[in-house]
Amino acid sequence: MTTAVELKRELRAGIRAERIAMSEDRREEARTDLTARLIDLVRTREARSFSCFLPTRSEPDTRGLLKWAASQGIETLLPSSLADGLLDWISPSGEGTVRGAHGIDEPLGEPLGPLAIETVDLMLIPAAAVDRRGNRLGWGRGYFDRALASMTRRPAVFAVVFDHEVLEHLPTEPHDVPLTGVVTPRRTLLF
Repeated sequence: MTTAVELKRELRAGIRAERIAMSEDRREEARTDLTARLIDLVRTREARSFSCFLPTRSEPDTRGLLKWAASQGIETLLPSSLADGLLDWISPSGEGTVRGAHGIDEPLGEPLGPLAIETVDLMLIPAAAVDRRGNRLGWGRGYFDRALASMTRRPAVFAVVFDHEVLEHLPTEPHDVPLTGVVTPRRTLLF
């Protein structure tokens, strides 16, 4: 019998391959649509602050939202992976990025500590996939699962994925924290 861990590993590999194979035209279309959808979510939720992430090359592109938020004076916190498996949160200075743990770009700016996330009005987090019950499949390192589980005050949490990564059902484990919703280039779903 295949375990949840094995099923998750297989799903991640398939999603990673699909993302790498995505054409630049399709990425550009998704980028434009996703930016509009994310801005709408921030406005609808009346968020004065939110957390987000800098995308890797294959992830849905959040940079349009981040640029918009900076122009609007909306506070944004971005994650930085710590050696102990926790996330630090950085208020970006706008002066660029540095290569962080696991080769992922992280913003230059003021580190605020792991508990800073409890002050935001909205969290936008990366995912490999999400199911229609609000379960999130991350990339397997557990950073966001630990961050969400440790919070005493958790705002609305939305994963950001491509449209075809909203699945009917995902395998879950006890440490998985359910989401408030998911944002894709074409829709926003609430759970």
